[in-house]
Amino acid sequence: MKPLALLFSMIFLVIVLLWGPSCANIIPPAGGPRDSLPPVLISATPGDSTLNFNSDRIVFEFDEYVDLQDVAANVLFTPTFERNPELAVKGRTITVRFREPLETNTTYTLSFGNAIRDINESNVLRGFTYSFATGPVMDSLELAGRVVLAQNGRIDSTLIVVLHRDLTDSAVFAKRPPYVSRVDANGNFRFRNLPDTRFAVYAIGNAGISRRYQRSDQLFAFTDSAVRAGTNDTILLYAYSEKVAQPSAPAVNLRSGSGTSRDRLTFTTNLSNNRQDLLKPLELTFQTPLKVFDPSKINLTTDSTFNPVEHSFVLDTSSRIIRAQTQWLEGRSYNLVLDREFAEDSLGKKLLKSDTLFLTANKTADYGSLTIKVRDVSADENPVLLFIQNDQVIQSAPLVNGSFSQPLFLPGEYEIRILFDRNNNGTWDPGKFFGERRQPEIIRPIERKITVKPNWQNDFELGL
Repeated sequence: MKPLALLFSMIFLVIVLLWGPSCANIIPPAGGPRDSLPPVLISATPGDSTLNFNSDRIVFEFDEYVDLQDVAANVLFTPTFERNPELAVKGRTITVRFREPLETNTTYTLSFGNAIRDINESNVLRGFTYSFATGPVMDSLELAGRVVLAQNGRIDSTLIVVLHRDLTDSAVFAKRPPYVSRVDANGNFRFRNLPDTRFAVYAIGNAGISRRYQRSDQLFAFTDSAVRAGTNDTILLYAYSEKVAQPSAPAVNLRSGSGTSRDRLTFTTNLSNNRQDLLKPLELTFQTPLKVFDPSKINLTTDSTFNPVEHSFVLDTSSRIIRAQTQWLEGRSYNLVLDREFAEDSLGKKLLKSDTLFLTANKTADYGSLTIKVRDVSADENPVLLFIQNDQVIQSAPLVNGSFSQPLFLPGEYEIRILFDRNNNGTWDPGKFFGERRQPEIIRPIERKITVKPNWQNDFELGL
């Protein structure tokens, strides 16, 4: 072989050895990073903030293909329309077509919320708004505020806030509100592009498409007086429901022989693992109100000898709860003896046979001693300390000089709230709008939870 040919052969061999294996495993080029950007508005026709607007439609063009999702939950037009504008999506454009004449000398705002997103990756264009005026001036005043649930100090972001020019109380249930805003995750709301006028301000829950206050079980809030647009004061609304839902528990059946729960009387107790709280009565709660209750046919005894103990049985005003009260002795075993005829509910249900409920009273060592001091609370506001578990009030007690103390307290973790008991009746009272215009009593939560340990002196200092 000639020297030159030998040289080229050696160079080719080196190339094959160095590059051959990688050439055999061809890796396709990467597709690039995932699109994470929302659509971008390229143009609006007519343009945003147009004055003397006289078109019957608006066309928005974006930089990519778009779609609208959850229109009913996201899109708001203010002032509102009797017939909402028609929304149409085609490729990169969204068209809004008005189906009724626009009001003269009025500023309109179209808020799309989180409805606009791109087709490929569903990236959301958040908080997109567009405004125009049918007159020569764009209204520019604002109203802002916050809505808090009066009963627990929490936020409900499903609420809406509405403004009425009509200041009569009947407007909130009889008329369509011209201005609507949604409450965000922090309870805040804001109206923009408002005219210089006074509004009645309301917050409403489960308002539906009518956006009106029509039922006593709806969450509702109102200001004490009308508010002028452009005020610098933050509006604070406390929402309440006049009709407070009561928690329900699954029924527990006594051993009453054969038959289904359809045939026999059923109830729940307030026992925990058949342990009786030394500080509370034993409670039997029935699914249906009782029409017959004979306390002579229900007995409380102690120990295996069934010795009678002094006691009382009381049926509450709802006819659904029987309370058995006695001086519980720590560690003592008790027997609640129920005759078959002791009770009958309004459906005619009784026990199928006599039965006995066995329980044991707690020991004092099962409890902790508890002292709480709360800062920055005025006695003039009648503060009441609320102990909360699973969103239910376990115990309440007035705060005397900002302090609470109890030698026996059931252990556990508690959320603490303060009720400002305006009428000093010991319970939270909702507001009432029609007729009285009475604001609800306010309950404020304390952020810090407490844990009460058994057989321990538990001391806490808390602040609002």
